[in-house]
Amino acid sequence: MKDKNNNHILVNVTPNFIEKNSMIEFNKFVFAYEVEIKNDSLQPIQLISRHWIIENSKFEKFEVKGEGVIGEQPTIPPGEVYSYSSFTEISTPSGFMWGSYQMLTESEISFSVEIPKFELNMPRTLH
Repeated sequence: MKDKNNNHILVNVTPNFIEKNSMIEFNKFVFAYEVEIKNDSLQPIQLISRHWIIENSKFEKFEVKGEGVIGEQPTIPPGEVYSYSSFTEISTPSGFMWGSYQMLTESEISFSVEIPKFELNMPRTLH
């Protein structure tokens, strides 16, 4: 996703259902997600904070806000990609996640980057 509001920062998220950590009989569905953040701008940027919205299929929404990601506030040089993995848990077999990152340029200009909405889906056939 690239637009003028994202300041040439591209965010791609790949979710996966984690069967071994889920307890389906107790409505506990765990999803891992891999995030790639590409800096297509001409200057280094630093990821300062995150804001996630997690929604299950009953339209119940939960928000997660905090500094950085996985305990880091990484600086991403121009043309580089920063990736990390994390996870979330919802009470239904499907849902959605989306949100934003707060970024900072070298000249200390703060801006927000949208995290595009993506689906969380438990596969119909489990191994």
